[in-house]
Amino acid sequence: MIYSFYDGHARALAPIRHQAMFAAAMMRGAGAGAAPAMRRLLAGLDLFAGLRTTHDRPDFGLQRTLLGNREVAVSEEAVHATPFGTLLRFRKDAPVRQPPLLLVAPMSGHFATLLRPTAETLLPDFDLHVTDWHNGRHAPLSAGPFGFDDFVAHIMAFLRAMGEGAHVLAVCQPSVAVLAAAALMHEDRDPARPRSVTLMAGPIDTRLNPTLVNRLASGKPLSWFERNLIATVPFGSRGAGRRVYPGVTQLTAFMSLNIARHIAAHETYWRNLAAGESEAAEAHRRFYDEYFAVMDLPAEFYLETVGRVFQTHDLPTGRLTWRGRPVQPRAIRRMGLMTVEGEKDDICGLGQTMAALDLCPSLPTSMRSHHLQTGVGHYGVFAGKRWQQEIYPRVRAMMQSYS
Repeated sequence: MIYSFYDGHARALAPIRHQAMFAAAMMRGAGAGAAPAMRRLLAGLDLFAGLRTTHDRPDFGLQRTLLGNREVAVSEEAVHATPFGTLLRFRKDAPVRQPPLLLVAPMSGHFATLLRPTAETLLPDFDLHVTDWHNGRHAPLSAGPFGFDDFVAHIMAFLRAMGEGAHVLAVCQPSVAVLAAAALMHEDRDPARPRSVTLMAGPIDTRLNPTLVNRLASGKPLSWFERNLIATVPFGSRGAGRRVYPGVTQLTAFMSLNIARHIAAHETYWRNLAAGESEAAEAHRRFYDEYFAVMDLPAEFYLETVGRVFQTHDLPTGRLTWRGRPVQPRAIRRMGLMTVEGEKDDICGLGQTMAALDLCPSLPTSMRSHHLQTGVGHYGVFAGKRWQQEIYPRVRAMMQSYS
């Protein structure tokens, strides 16, 4: 009911927001933005027009990259696709062979484009592929359910589509599924099993140093989450009738953790627009266009992730199964395994990701490594200067040693 109300409200406001955007553009074109009072009015129109969520993936916008000292064109290529996700390759316009790398994005309310800074850093050195998860709101009921086991199956299918010799880098939530996929593929001696796996700020064992997010996920029975957070996609969308965890619910939860900061950011945005500070205003607009682009999670995947990862801790306690089959990380005997954590991470506590190293005792110590990055929070692990200058060189060196 709440989702239907939200959807109807958004649809009703959409033409008004378009009119505000059009009016602002017309007034600027006519030179009406010269007077301070008019600039403030135009800033208000822009602010109103931009305060909305969207449900379609933004563009990655990765059109060029450096190959050595040479700039080359980049194009997107869909290698493998299902109703729930696409294996997206960033193909370089150059006859060069590089180690294949699968960047596994979270399915957690935002699109894979949230990892644009991560992908941009990886692109020059690897044949980069990304798990481009689809919006559950757009998956028709005929596609069937999508749960945690299906997520793991997708990772394995994507690696097989990439061929032998691939590396995997998982950011946050998919770390558990990636380690499970690696264990299953190594146990089966699958030719496409990964050469190395890097887990970054992922909830391998949330019993260690639990954060507020962890406590919220484990503080109520799973029935509460199903009763209060699961909704049905409204009529008018391709996935109408599918049960989902709405992306807008996740967005609201994240924003409520620091609502004062978001309000202050929009106040600053209005002042920058009114003062003609277009560069600062554009940076705000780019960030929030991405942040307000939300995707719905299939209900099965969301509930199983909350239950198996955050409540019963199936992987670290040895109880995780995949389609009834035990998942045994000890089966991994030859693979680079690296974990990365941020000192100030308030989403994934210290030690939660590093726990993966102890779950793989058959790996020689020389094949297991950990990096704790000082001075960064959750997002600083995979975006920003510390990621580019301090974390990535270590990750790249590890992967290249197994290529």
